[in-house]
Amino acid sequence: MRTKQNIDTDGNKLPLVEEFFTIQGEGFHTGEAAWFIRLGGCDVGCNWCDSRFSWDPGIHPLVETDRIVEHAVRSGTKSVVVTGGEPLMWNLDYLCSGLKRGSICTFIETSGVYKLSGEWDWICLSPKKNMPPVGNICSKADELKVIIEDKADFEWAEKYRKMVGKKCRLFLQPEWSRFDFVIQEIVEYVKKNPFWRVSLQVHKYMHIP
Repeated sequence: MRTKQNIDTDGNKLPLVEEFFTIQGEGFHTGEAAWFIRLGGCDVGCNWCDSRFSWDPGIHPLVETDRIVEHAVRSGTKSVVVTGGEPLMWNLDYLCSGLKRGSICTFIETSGVYKLSGEWDWICLSPKKNMPPVGNICSKADELKVIIEDKADFEWAEKYRKMVGKKCRLFLQPEWSRFDFVIQEIVEYVKKNPFWRVSLQVHKYMHIP
């Protein structure tokens, strides 16, 4: 099985799951067009994950990072979202430098469980209880997005609200399969705590990736 230890550590090749042009469906940049790069590999193991197909990096081809950058540039996009899986399992310095040379803004979606690499215009941090963030990523996050599955998750959200910077945007997002059970609680919570905003997975309503 391919693991973090036996993949090229300089980031010249990455386990590519998929790449596609779509509309961002969550968080602060909802509704904006972006090129998505999904990388394989994740050991966080969220029970509600909707991209489990990306967890095992060994089943996804190692692709030259230069090719991944070339595809993004040819798409004509102004911004790229790097997601997973957990993209920070891999060294993303080389990927970001290539995208920057193409005048593309770089966004990342991460749980923060691995050391931050790459140069980012926007960091969306989505911390998970079973593997909390490491290093100083909380202070660098532009956006904090906490998935709400039950009432206990509000306490988890508040813990990380106190750890991010004052300019970080704060979002509570209902776990998709629990939407009907938690959305009203999220609404009431945001009404009482207006520094939070609600994030919905609008791409699922639009039936797009």
